[in-house]
Amino acid sequence: MKFKGTEYKLVNVQSGREFEDTGWTMFDLMGEAPALIRALYQNTQFTPRNDLNGIYRYADWMPVKRTLDGSCAPVTYKSKKLAKFLGLKNLYITFSGWNPKIGAKFKTCTFKETEAYSVLARMDENEKRILIVQSAGNTARAFAQVCSDNRVPVVICIPSDCLRELWFRKKLHKCVKVVAVPPGCDYYDAITVGEKLSIDPNYLLEGGARNIARRDGMGTTLLSFAEKTGRIPDAYFQAVGSGTGAVAAWENACRLAEDGRFGENHMKVYVAQNKPFSLIYDSWKAGSRDLVPMTEEEGRQKAGVILAKVLSNRKPPYSINGGLYDVLQQSGGDVFLADNEDILYWMMQYRNLEGYEIVPAACVAVSALAQAVKEEKVKKNDYVMLNCTGGGTLASMSKGCVYKEPDLVISPDASSEEIINKVNSLF
Repeated sequence: MKFKGTEYKLVNVQSGREFEDTGWTMFDLMGEAPALIRALYQNTQFTPRNDLNGIYRYADWMPVKRTLDGSCAPVTYKSKKLAKFLGLKNLYITFSGWNPKIGAKFKTCTFKETEAYSVLARMDENEKRILIVQSAGNTARAFAQVCSDNRVPVVICIPSDCLRELWFRKKLHKCVKVVAVPPGCDYYDAITVGEKLSIDPNYLLEGGARNIARRDGMGTTLLSFAEKTGRIPDAYFQAVGSGTGAVAAWENACRLAEDGRFGENHMKVYVAQNKPFSLIYDSWKAGSRDLVPMTEEEGRQKAGVILAKVLSNRKPPYSINGGLYDVLQQSGGDVFLADNEDILYWMMQYRNLEGYEIVPAACVAVSALAQAVKEEKVKKNDYVMLNCTGGGTLASMSKGCVYKEPDLVISPDASSEEIINKVNSLF
């Protein structure tokens, strides 16, 4: 039987106004203040679909019109050795990467595949516009791979300093075009190029945190935990650049609480950043809903020295209604920092304890968990979800890989007309 798509409405999280999705709705046109919109699914009970493969087993809580080939759902298992090392009884690791031994087969070794398979499935299969995706690395690799496998035209906007993230097992299909901003530029510069390109009606901006499909794809990590444990976690840990994944987890915790079979939502959301890129940390610790000031020069300099470069976002969805600030406040959560030395330490410790390697960003989350245990924010018997957002890179790359070179390098200061003309010439 062909999948007919998921039925849902949209709601403005600030005003509560419900309305229909016109196909690629990113915000409430009648909203009085900037706010995220959220999907209200017809099926209010969490119902994994055994008739669908990969991530689409969670399709009832994803705003999708179709399914695509090649996806994998996040894998949750109960930790033994890391849990013992930290003194925890109920530590569950939700892993999105490459580790076939536990059933994790993310080709690109990153949980950003959850975004890609959800966002692309929200698009109509007859969509003629070309998708624009802006990324600091992992999102670029995920969308490039999934678009290549499913022949979906896409323009990936990425900093040149992050091009090493664009490795693949084989050459990509020509439908994938990579546009890089010059060395020394950062993620926000890549966002600028994408926004200028989107002025052309032949292109479709993916939308970032405002895209319900991105958030609900990422939120499948929490659904994996709930399916494994039958409950909402007491504490949730994730490293963040934008914080979109943490917002997504909170939204699904709220849905699970409304279901009624998974307990009340007392989940504390704990996020972490790679020091010295500490924009979210500094803003939260200042008690500020608004982001503290960060100049372009400062942002680029700090992004250049951190190991987890995917965590360097100068414009995260922190202040917006329904964004990360609200999630941290409503959940009673907190923000932690991990420096490069912490990352290297936990990279080795995690490999020794759990038996596989994780990416630097995931090590930041492990460091945050260790700090929370030390500070007694997490109790020994708490049910803890550690969202390890990527790993298995070395094991996957050992099978051989090729790198995707940029099809175009252009300054974020270039005019929209110049960017549009040069990108158009690529197709």
